[in-house]
Amino acid sequence: MSQSAPTREVARRVFASEFNDAGYTFTESDDERAPVYALLPTGESSNRVFFVGTLTEKEDVGEDAEYWRGRIVDPTGTFFVYAGQYQPEAASKLRDLEAPAYVAVVGKPRTYETDDGTVRVSVRPESITEVDAVTRDRWVAETARRTIERVAAFDDEGNEYARMAREEYDFDPETYKAAALSALEDLDDGDELAGDAAGEGLDDGDATDDAPDPAGTPEP
Repeated sequence: MSQSAPTREVARRVFASEFNDAGYTFTESDDERAPVYALLPTGESSNRVFFVGTLTEKEDVGEDAEYWRGRIVDPTGTFFVYAGQYQPEAASKLRDLEAPAYVAVVGKPRTYETDDGTVRVSVRPESITEVDAVTRDRWVAETARRTIERVAAFDDEGNEYARMAREEYDFDPETYKAAALSALEDLDDGDELAGDAAGEGLDDGDATDDAPDPAGTPEP
């Protein structure tokens, strides 16, 4: 009997402001190989993320081997990505890129606790692709749409991850909606996109997280 190939988890589009607040992680089974999920404060699980921003800095912070750290900025904040020998393609890309550059990143959330108990969130990249400004703007518009949809569904009965977010975090989901709308205002056609993202005329097809992103960015 043949076995189907394992499928990768959907990569959630998320802004830096929300991602950096997603310090709670969990698994959904006791299997030692079970995937680890970050809990987004707007009420969604995320084993993988997809974001686009400006690479502003990169640095080899490794001691015995190359270990690259990249600082990537979107309209709401900063992502930090780390890539070493176990992410050779991403590490090579960080080595070769010249900042500043627009990049699209697919990767896995990682958390660590500092000595003072603060939880820091970063990304272990699976892929890093240099893109253009049009691609970045499309990502901002679509990520704003997804963020607003998650906030709108936060109080829905049966929204398990929203219930978890209420238990684990002390964040108001409306702050992420405000950040999304502010990001849209930074775009040249922000007023039109803001109207779309507020939910006018959306259908189920617009809300599927596994749809390919336009303009040649990696498929989340």
